[in-house]
Amino acid sequence: MAEQRILVVDDHQPNVDLARYVLEADGFIVDEAPSVDEAWARLRVIRPALILVDIQLPGTDGLTLVRAIKATPGLDDVPVIAFTAFAMQGDEQRFRAAGCDGYLAKPIDVHTFAASVRSYLQTRGT
Repeated sequence: MAEQRILVVDDHQPNVDLARYVLEADGFIVDEAPSVDEAWARLRVIRPALILVDIQLPGTDGLTLVRAIKATPGLDDVPVIAFTAFAMQGDEQRFRAAGCDGYLAKPIDVHTFAASVRSYLQTRGT
């Protein structure tokens, strides 16, 4: 299987570092963006297989970014997963209404995180 690129959009560096460690250990290439502006800068030069988006980003919230990604030709079919510590009842519906293909809760479970990411990719056939 070719290496797949994951973009992690999160302003909390310890979360990004742990996600990078787990995903790279499983064979993924990981790019990171701590803000919406940096996410767009990365998306101008890469086309990730999947995007993990923190819902609580500084400035523009993550769901606004998700809506914009899903409205962008060439990116609209990339799976976008909400990556959040705020997974309360009803949140999954809110995330999906914004265009998320699913969500993963923080903190990361290092034993299941990479498999969960792979399952979202397999669901999309990428």
